[in-house]
Amino acid sequence: MSRTDNVVDSIKRMILDGVLRPGDRLPVEKDLAESLGVSRGALREGVSALSILGIVSTRQGDGTYVTSLDATQLLAPMGFVVDLHGQGDPRHVYAVRRLLECEAARIAATRITDEALCQARDLLDEAARMVGQAPHDHERLIEIDIAFHRIIAAHSDNPVMVGLIEAFARRTVHGRLWRSLHEKDADRRTHDEHVAIWTALVARDPERARIRMANHLIGVEESLNRLPDDGDPRRAGDR
Repeated sequence: MSRTDNVVDSIKRMILDGVLRPGDRLPVEKDLAESLGVSRGALREGVSALSILGIVSTRQGDGTYVTSLDATQLLAPMGFVVDLHGQGDPRHVYAVRRLLECEAARIAATRITDEALCQARDLLDEAARMVGQAPHDHERLIEIDIAFHRIIAAHSDNPVMVGLIEAFARRTVHGRLWRSLHEKDADRRTHDEHVAIWTALVARDPERARIRMANHLIGVEESLNRLPDDGDPRRAGDR
């Protein structure tokens, strides 16, 4: 193990043991380096690695602090794994997304608040107005799509699941935008599927919410067969 790895593991252990808590300031560089038995250079490299992982953040002129350790932030590096595997066959990425989001919908059906349901309804009302207009603001519709799914994920009451869903959702924008741009009536179908999910949530029906989410995401996955290979969702293609 390198000295930099030792710094990373030691500071992680301090957090796990409760010696350092979210928001705590790390000891000054000289003292921390001595306590860990490493050079200040190795300490800086280790702190830099921890910063990339979202575990600590350095404030210019103020020191280094433990972050909030929010699961979404800590799981952000998962995005690279998603990107890497999505390069070969994006259906693998979408399949995992479906597993996560269907479970989130099932759980959220019994836990989502009335306030959150109202927020989701507002998003759906905005989308309904937009799909009735021509031309569509496709990018705004995608923003609404993401926000709607985010509300459901947040009410799974599972921060790890929320973080994973966020990591996967950000990597599926390409396919969702292509579908919106090139599939006939895709925006209307997406809206209707979202309304069906919302209705199941309002009914507090976990199984129906799970099934409605599955139906919606399977439709998105089926669009992948028509996705262009050049990575440009705006490229004209077969409808």
